[in-house]
Amino acid sequence: MSIERVFAAEYGRAVAVLVRVFGDIDIAEEAVQEAFATAVRKWPETGTPPSPAGWIITTARNAAVDRLRRESARQDKHAQAALLRAEDEPVEEGPVRDDRLRLIFTCCHPALAPAARVALTLRLLGGLATPEIARAFLVPEKTMAQRIVRAKAKIRDAGIPYRVPRDADLPDRLRAVLAVLYLIFTEGHTASSGDALVRDDLCAEAIRLGRVLAELMPDEPEVWGLLALMLLVHSRRDARTTASGDLVLLADQDRSRWDAALVAEGQAIVRRCLGWRRPGPYQIQAAINAVHSDPPTDWGQIVQLYDQLLHFTPTPVVALHRAVAVTEVSGPSAALKIVDELDLPSYHVFHVVRADLLRRLGRTEEAADAYRRAAELTDNATEKAFLRRQRESVELKHPKE
Repeated sequence: MSIERVFAAEYGRAVAVLVRVFGDIDIAEEAVQEAFATAVRKWPETGTPPSPAGWIITTARNAAVDRLRRESARQDKHAQAALLRAEDEPVEEGPVRDDRLRLIFTCCHPALAPAARVALTLRLLGGLATPEIARAFLVPEKTMAQRIVRAKAKIRDAGIPYRVPRDADLPDRLRAVLAVLYLIFTEGHTASSGDALVRDDLCAEAIRLGRVLAELMPDEPEVWGLLALMLLVHSRRDARTTASGDLVLLADQDRSRWDAALVAEGQAIVRRCLGWRRPGPYQIQAAINAVHSDPPTDWGQIVQLYDQLLHFTPTPVVALHRAVAVTEVSGPSAALKIVDELDLPSYHVFHVVRADLLRRLGRTEEAADAYRRAAELTDNATEKAFLRRQRESVELKHPKE
């Protein structure tokens, strides 16, 4: 196994183990990074060890202990405390699944701002460097660095415990964890700004963390629902743009370009979720995407699923997406009546949906205005170009007098 693959698979687990042992995120991060740097130097000569993850964890622990001993000799109280904790904690080298779970829940503690939760999750479990995370969210590196430092300080200063919440607290905390993973995925699926429509690194990381969470909490249907949702949506990645990078709507996509393996895995998980009979918003969204992946699309079933989703998540955004399905069942007039009652003036998708409905109804001048407004509200270059073409298309077919 290459060092790169070991890093991708084991970095988060190694950091999680070291955080538990030393009780300090910075010490854990630096020690694991030093261990991987040592591996880069040694493994090409000695070969990959039989247990790469165990080697990394042991090397990181030893490096951290050596550092703490040097610092504690200089009367550094923090180093002395961390060293004492390390000496009391035996290090584990096998699969330590609960450590990653603890770290995910630590990153997603309610005391931390949502943006900080995402940044810390990517940093500690994904192994992404601060410049990478900054680029992913299109913020200056200095801003992201400050965000991560503040989050770590808050965990330390507030004494946020590094443990899995009590069973009674788990549902509320789990919702925050799932929300963070889905936020990472949606940012990757359609980047909020920049030239690229999709950020593969964020999608891949969200799916990987979703798999970890599903492995760690196999009896939670919503965890599996989120994983299925991400797999089914990501299966359409290659068909979402043309060879030249132009956006392609779902109805116009070449289904042969969908990833059949991801579709099959997502559908299988949805069927498994149905057996639990404990529906939730992620499972329902996954079911909607499963219906889309089984042509021809049963729009009546999709409307029914959105009705269920509105029961769990009665938001205008869900109502907007339901209206899209209503269009296919009851026509654009019925859908427009729903859309015009929604208060989403700053949400560019609202104007996209409204523009399409107005276009279908022949109200081209209003449609062009809606496409223009939608383009103004998105910073993604691919979406802007698509919306400009849509506006030009309706203006060309129905020029102003």
